[in-house]
Amino acid sequence: METGDPRNSVPPGRSGPFFGFVGAIGVVALVVSAGPLVALADRWSELPAAFWTMAALAVACDARPFVPPGRRQTSAVFPSTCFTFAILLGWGFGPAVAVQAVAVAVSGWRLGYAPWRTGFNAAQYACALAAAYAVTRLGPGELFDGGRLHWTDVAAVGGATLAWFVVNYGLVSSAVRLRFGDRWWPSVRSGLAYELLATGSLLLLAPVLVAAARASAALIPLVLVPLFAVYRMARLSAEREQLADVDPLTGLPNRKALLTEVAEQVHLHGDRAARGAPDAHLALLLLDLDRFKHVNDALGHAVGDRLLVEVSARLMGAVGAGDMVARLGGDEFAIVVPRLTDIDQARERADRVVAALAEPVPLDGLPLDVGGAIGIALYPDHGEDFATLMRHADVAMYDAKHRNDTVAVYAPESDHNSAERLSLLADLRRVLESGPSAQGGETVGVRGGDGAALEAALPVRADRPARNQRPARDGGRRSGDRPNRWLRRRRERVEERHDDDLIERILTGADPIRRHAARGGAAGPVVAAPLVVGGGEPVADAGTGLEADAGHGAEAAVSTGAPGVVGPTADGSTTAEPDDQAGHPGEITMYYQPQIAIATGEVVGVEALLRWRHPRRGMVDPGELIQVAEQSAVMRLLTRRVVDDVVEQLAKWSAAGLTLRAALNVSVRDLHTGEIADQIADRLTRYGVPPERLQVEITEGALMADPRRVLASITQLHRIGVGIALDDFGTGYSSLQHLRRLPLSEVKVDRSFVLGMADDPDDAAIVRSTIELAGALGLRVVAEGVEDERTWRMLHAAGCDVAQGWFHARPMPAEDLVAWLSRYRPVRPAEAGSRSGPAPEGESKASS
Repeated sequence: METGDPRNSVPPGRSGPFFGFVGAIGVVALVVSAGPLVALADRWSELPAAFWTMAALAVACDARPFVPPGRRQTSAVFPSTCFTFAILLGWGFGPAVAVQAVAVAVSGWRLGYAPWRTGFNAAQYACALAAAYAVTRLGPGELFDGGRLHWTDVAAVGGATLAWFVVNYGLVSSAVRLRFGDRWWPSVRSGLAYELLATGSLLLLAPVLVAAARASAALIPLVLVPLFAVYRMARLSAEREQLADVDPLTGLPNRKALLTEVAEQVHLHGDRAARGAPDAHLALLLLDLDRFKHVNDALGHAVGDRLLVEVSARLMGAVGAGDMVARLGGDEFAIVVPRLTDIDQARERADRVVAALAEPVPLDGLPLDVGGAIGIALYPDHGEDFATLMRHADVAMYDAKHRNDTVAVYAPESDHNSAERLSLLADLRRVLESGPSAQGGETVGVRGGDGAALEAALPVRADRPARNQRPARDGGRRSGDRPNRWLRRRRERVEERHDDDLIERILTGADPIRRHAARGGAAGPVVAAPLVVGGGEPVADAGTGLEADAGHGAEAAVSTGAPGVVGPTADGSTTAEPDDQAGHPGEITMYYQPQIAIATGEVVGVEALLRWRHPRRGMVDPGELIQVAEQSAVMRLLTRRVVDDVVEQLAKWSAAGLTLRAALNVSVRDLHTGEIADQIADRLTRYGVPPERLQVEITEGALMADPRRVLASITQLHRIGVGIALDDFGTGYSSLQHLRRLPLSEVKVDRSFVLGMADDPDDAAIVRSTIELAGALGLRVVAEGVEDERTWRMLHAAGCDVAQGWFHARPMPAEDLVAWLSRYRPVRPAEAGSRSGPAPEGESKASS
């Protein structure tokens, strides 16, 4: 990596104060050194051989200073400090300054320092030596007088050592402050311990040198032996530390080395940004190989290791001279690209890597295709530290994999694991583990098919709906359960209302249905988009309310009594329900949207939709909630809750004389575990619900994730007698193959086609073709997203079996559904005449 010393140049905005300080220190050094240096001219001949030995060693050692491995040249250790400080203690200030100036000139030349920097180093050492010499003059007299050290000599040497270090480090820190601005303190603080150990040890060795010089000049070179030994031990230790930073298989730097390098480069690029340099961006590229696990499984780990070595060589050939390639483990690699001007240069480097991996890798005569996905995070746009850049590059890499692409740049909207989402996941787990709170009461004398006591329908009030609550479940059989005690009457809870007119106005302005209802004179709350359990897209569910038909009028926006939504009062104003507990995770509620047989107008089923009203976020976005839940074990708890609620509700409807089929979606995670079939069979048996009353909806995306395991779960559900519907038909892959091989009973045409079929001939053609194909295979066809009468009639003409959408009814709680069914009157398309728009209360159309 590029490790050039940035202090050889000074930012234009700081050159004045900085060089002013450097000049001032130079003047002070000349003032304090001029007299002793002039007097030294008459003393050269009097200086002993010990002095000349030390002087020669000082200059020779500084010609090759010790640079610790893993550090910059700015952290080099100069052994001349030991010799010049010993000369100060033995022969005074003038000889020490002269020798130190020569040693600094030699080391500056060897290290390529700028002239101003070499001059400042000589001046700083002169000031430090002057301060140390002043402390020694405060003592009782000449040090080592008579060849014996007294306690006063020891105190003087200690004080001189401290003075030298304080002045030298203080001058360097001040220069760094003027050079780096506000970034000076972390650098100074992190380097203090290292300087105390390295420079302090050399200074404390000086009195030993002076004592040896008093005995014989021949003893002075012997000090090089322990210095060399310490140097070798330090280097061996550093080399062992370096081995800990290297991947043993590929020889590339590992994660630890990558962390150190990125931290160093962030510091350097921060300096470039402070100078206004155009190349102040740093890119972190994260590469994950494709199909590497298949190579290990098929050919063995030895071949996989050889493949990684070959990939490492190709990566090194694809990157620039200043780039760093690291192996993080397994088949993950990272590339650090410094000194970029924009993201396009990072993309160009990523494209070079992709091109290098495009050619197959020949191993044992077998060409292995190696590809991968690369995620890019840019400093400082996407983060200013290693952890943030690494996480964002990882997010971008998985985004590229998800889109079947090779390169992706981090985008906040692709980050599904932010702190906010982790908090949302924690709240979801809390609300699922807590379960609905049980409330005491008398058992209701209505029994289901298995003889279990069931709750009779409670009176429904528009402003204070009854809420279904049941005892918390443990996921299996309840201890001590008896069939006649599993359900108790619930008390009605008075729902508080949220009184924030500003939020209501914002929502009304953003939602077309609210605006339409407001213009029509009715307070029309829009129930937030429901969550379809399992991987359904929020806009793919019939009746999500994300799009509205202008012909619905006020009747389409009547409050469903959902908790926390705005509803009409007696005077026509709107009220809202607030959350009563800020720390409560909220409440999960099941909503049901009717499915209408188009030919007869009869209600033949419902789709179960899950809603979660969060105390702080309001109704949680369905797509976000599914993404959060499916990435953890919380999805299992969520599915368990939904299956329990839906099957129990079917039993209640059956006891009340309502024969409805309920459909619920299941996620990819549910189908992979294989537990969903056993769980559904257990609940159907417990509540005495016939299997044909329940239908499971799966998406083509779930099928493509792992067809073998998904097909096993679907087959098991089919054997139980549960219907299988293919949801969002037309939006996935291999649809015809699925229709032929899977034990399906129903196909649901995606609402994206149904919504546009009245105006778009292509959408209409797709819907008609789907209906004909499914009909030829003996499958029932359900059209989602039926929003207007024209679409309803077109579907009838095309032979569609069932319609679902806001034209008939929006999703509603189970209690409201019972009331809606009591008012609903079937209407067939042939009987509707020329009437358009919603029907009056109690008639066939949007009477909810």
